[in-house]
Amino acid sequence: MTVLDSRTVADAAGAAAVDHRDPLVRLGHLLDEGSIRPITPEDKSGVRAVAGRVEGVPVVAFCSDARVQGGAMGAEGCEHIVHAYDVAVRERVPIIGLWHSGGARLAEGAESLHAVGRVFAAMTKASGVVPQISVVVGPVAGGGAYGPALTDIVILADNGRIFVTGPDVVRSVTGEETDMASLGGPEPHSKRSGVVHVVTKDEPEAMLRARQLACLLGHQGRVRGDVDEVDFGTLLPDNPRRAYDVHPLVKGLLDEPGVELHPKWAPNIVTTLGRLGGRTVGVIANNPMRLGGCLDSTSAEKAARFVRMCDAFGVPLVVLVDVPGYLPGVGQEHDGIVRRGAKLLHAFAEASVPRITLITRKAYGGAYIAMNSRSLGATRVFAWPGIQVAVMGAVAAVRILKRRELAAAPEEERSALEARLAEEHEKTAGGLQRALDLGVIDEVIEPAKTRGAIARVLSQATPARGAHGNIPL
Repeated sequence: MTVLDSRTVADAAGAAAVDHRDPLVRLGHLLDEGSIRPITPEDKSGVRAVAGRVEGVPVVAFCSDARVQGGAMGAEGCEHIVHAYDVAVRERVPIIGLWHSGGARLAEGAESLHAVGRVFAAMTKASGVVPQISVVVGPVAGGGAYGPALTDIVILADNGRIFVTGPDVVRSVTGEETDMASLGGPEPHSKRSGVVHVVTKDEPEAMLRARQLACLLGHQGRVRGDVDEVDFGTLLPDNPRRAYDVHPLVKGLLDEPGVELHPKWAPNIVTTLGRLGGRTVGVIANNPMRLGGCLDSTSAEKAARFVRMCDAFGVPLVVLVDVPGYLPGVGQEHDGIVRRGAKLLHAFAEASVPRITLITRKAYGGAYIAMNSRSLGATRVFAWPGIQVAVMGAVAAVRILKRRELAAAPEEERSALEARLAEEHEKTAGGLQRALDLGVIDEVIEPAKTRGAIARVLSQATPARGAHGNIPL
């Protein structure tokens, strides 16, 4: 077939201005210049599908044609998307969808609904087989909203909107006053709903992020023999109870800044795709700057989805642990922290990819287990000097276990007694040495030797990949 790009479209249009909504223009901005090869015909279906490359990595891509009935999905256009999925699955390459669609075509009725359902079935069949990336560059409604939601990563440009029913329908049915931005724009979907993984300031940046992610998942690379070290010891505060932002630690661990997914949704846990020693890895890190680094119902669900995605595509995991436990509260219990926390336990215990845990300060209670502990099958567990592993902090523990002894002590001696009992408890029930003796920690490493230690494990680990899909948890 003829190779096309956005310049070809511009030349064909002569002196006339090119409509930026033209699928080939948008696909030309996404894919390497000169690499586009159409795999569906140019027609009035409202969809174009092509094969192409991103930084030399083969991909399949499709784009809604917003010039044709607002990009509404009809039977013919849906068949083009299904064909694109068939090609991507057959060739085992990432598939990228550019979405600007009003949903199913009203005039086609049940036929269009059936066709949209076939698209959903194709996406589900491809889940965990090939990476699926969605870029929302305009409004997507109804069936057009569920298309991106079924994929692995959703990128939302500033003018993108995602909603099942638009503002007019919401107003007529519920009486609520809203607009497209507040209903389905970047703010609600990046902070509240968790639908969107990445928000960008404009469409060009959205294409750039899609290219980065397609490369990370489509060409994962291998670990180099040696890596530059970073002295992480300077990144933690001297006071072990003081909060800090984990982002500099994640950034220092990776070769270059990665792509953080869901940065504003459940920010007490950080999930980032990047490269370590040249190899794609997924990094999960507690962030003490938010909720003290506690796990809560939303962050557990966020992390579980990330673990399953990485496992489905054979991406090794690096887990940075500094967690005081699960966030307590009536709201958390009612919000399903038990059910949603179980998702994270299940995701790690099920995972087949190499997964390395580094405890940087503390790991307490059930959250210790959930953050890729040895009991869940971690490939290797490292610790920095002085870390704590226990059911809870030593002081909190002795206040429960030794409450009578503490109550009987003179008030002026109580503080010293509590400190002594906490030290004794740490030696017998928690602390670094006890964890080493039990084998739940494999090795203590200096912060300045962290990158090399993790890279060595990654280079020696047997590659693996989970045999499951990536359901939107």
